[in-house]
Amino acid sequence: MSSIKRPELLAPAGDMERLLVDIQYGADAIYLGGTAFGMRAAPSNFTMEQLKEAVTLAHSKGVKIYLTCNTVPLNSEIEAMPEFMEQAQDCGVDAFIITDLGVLNLAKKYAPKVDIHISTQAGIVNYASANAFYDLGATRVVTARELSMNDIMELRAKTNKNLEIECFVHGAMCVSFSGRCLLSTYLVGRDSNRGDCAQPCRWKYNLVEEKRPNMPFPIEQDATGTYIMNAKDMCMIEHIPELIAAGIDSFKIEGRAKSAYYAAVTTNAYRCAIDDYLAQPKDDYKPQQWILDEMDRVSHRQYCTGFYYDRPIDEANVFNEGVYIRDWDVVAIVDDYKDGYIYATQRNRFFVGDEIEIMLPKTKPVKVVAEELLDENGESIDATRHAMMKFRMKCDVEAPKGAILRKQREQE
Repeated sequence: MSSIKRPELLAPAGDMERLLVDIQYGADAIYLGGTAFGMRAAPSNFTMEQLKEAVTLAHSKGVKIYLTCNTVPLNSEIEAMPEFMEQAQDCGVDAFIITDLGVLNLAKKYAPKVDIHISTQAGIVNYASANAFYDLGATRVVTARELSMNDIMELRAKTNKNLEIECFVHGAMCVSFSGRCLLSTYLVGRDSNRGDCAQPCRWKYNLVEEKRPNMPFPIEQDATGTYIMNAKDMCMIEHIPELIAAGIDSFKIEGRAKSAYYAAVTTNAYRCAIDDYLAQPKDDYKPQQWILDEMDRVSHRQYCTGFYYDRPIDEANVFNEGVYIRDWDVVAIVDDYKDGYIYATQRNRFFVGDEIEIMLPKTKPVKVVAEELLDENGESIDATRHAMMKFRMKCDVEAPKGAILRKQREQE
């Protein structure tokens, strides 16, 4: 027990709402972006004022904040980088996530108190590269997602022990090498290497003959066409012992552009799996079934283990459809609990008599039946019919503020 190093659980946050659930559901550290220089333009991200607030809150809970600076800035943008880094250092961020060598040098000059983590965009696949970044001042490398478990073990064995290793363990997989893709730029003019990917690898493709442009032919003999570049999602929650044994210091969940609900569920599940294993470590450890079930309660594609075990030639692509699997809906967020009632704000409609699950931090969700619903005025109602309405529900479970109420969709 004492010889097993506790890995960091690193969760994504695209805005303050997602940061709050990351903290509540057990993240050790959170990675997020500012309004510039990050690889996710879609989320609202954080202004400097919001970043300062986020760091102060996270640090008060013992949680670290890592700021993404992992785009490749153009000449016209690089002049803004020193001020950006100085302000981020003043906010108290714990580390920058960096790809570009010039940005790395600027970070050392203008924000010397901030640790440097090398982004997966740098494509680190060998120990020589990892050691080179360490010599340049990096305290951590985020490996390329194309490494196997054995590759990571060798990299760990042949790098400086003070250099931390971070790996993605859950979330969307990119068809390109370490996210280095030009497809979006060529097709729609949105640069994936500058945080604006349109994800054309997820689109449905057919073959078209030059003289018959209105007669698309499926590339496979399937009426739905084919999604030849549509990768499955990664899920490594069943492999906690192997990940720790490989020497990985930080388990990273992908998803800064995904919902607060996604952040809560995945963070909670991995938190519980890691803690359960560390409490009673054994080589054949498997998470409890409810933890595994949580992976199906978020929007996801079919799962795989990426490159960790075998080259994913046969198993990593979803050929038949590009849609997510979504079987559960958030119906409310808890505002308070008192006098035997949950006070909450509606997110989706549900009815008296429906079975609801209450997501509780760092533990198994609880099933309850909505036996009594009251509106904001204390009047009895048969359903939460109005968007964002305030209501209360009689319940014996003392749900904390921020807890999530969810309901399974009816199967068609």
